Amino acid sequence: MPHCIIEHSPDIPPEGLVQAVFDAALHSQLFLPDGADIKVRAIAYQNFKLGDGKASFVHVVAKILSGRTEVQKHSLSQAIVHKLSGLGHQDISITVEVVDMERQSYQKHLA
Repeated sequence: MPHCIIEHSPDIPPEGLVQAVFDAALHSQLFLPDGADIKVRAIAYQNFKLGDGKASFVHVVAKILSGRTEVQKHSLSQAIVHKLSGLGHQDISITVEVVDMERQSYQKHLA
C-alpha cells in the first residue's frame, strides 16, 4: 500500500513518471499483485534551484507500511530509479526515498 509522491520540475510530463513509478512498485512484488493498493501522484514545482547544475529533477518519496526489510526497501528504490532512468530524460537528477509509515499510527477510512 505505498503512497508514492513524485516531485518534479515542470518540464517533465507527469504521465510517464506516474506510470513508471507505478510499474516499479507493482513489479517489486511488495504489494497486491494487481496493483490495487498502489497510489501514485505527481507534483510539479515551478520554483526550484538545483545546486548540482542539472536542469531537471525527479524526486520520489515512497511511503510504505513498516515491516519491510532494508533489502526490500533498497530493491524498491532501485526499481523506481531504473524505471525513471529508462524514460530517456537528459540532464536530470533522479532521487528516491523509501519511508516507513508506522502501522500502529496509520489510519485509513473509505467512504
